[in-house]
Amino acid sequence: MTQRTNIPGTSPYEPIIGFSRAVRIGNYVHVSGTGPVGADDDDITRQTEQCLTLIATALKNAGSSMEHVYRTRIFLTHTQDWEAAGRIHGKFFSHIRPAATMVIVKELLNPNWRIEIEADAHIPE
Repeated sequence: MTQRTNIPGTSPYEPIIGFSRAVRIGNYVHVSGTGPVGADDDDITRQTEQCLTLIATALKNAGSSMEHVYRTRIFLTHTQDWEAAGRIHGKFFSHIRPAATMVIVKELLNPNWRIEIEADAHIPE
């Protein structure tokens, strides 16, 4: 039987919505959509850095790391932000180069958020 471990984060939305920052199942970690909590009013560069920093913490708490990310999904509320967000994503993943999707959405949970990011990673044996 594969063991499941819920990894909590610091989002105020976790208990309200009923989700975990990440879920580890066996050697795989699935990180929930991560908004820029703590950088809510900052520009897209800082918001992207905050999302990825929160994801890195969740992965570490699950026993993985950014170098083991194989998939990301980026949700943007402003099309013009794609380049700045992409540059920060590239800063974190330039050597790893996970499969990535970037989607423009109408809005996110917090109206000040311009970005939300999901990630999937493995844990090497």
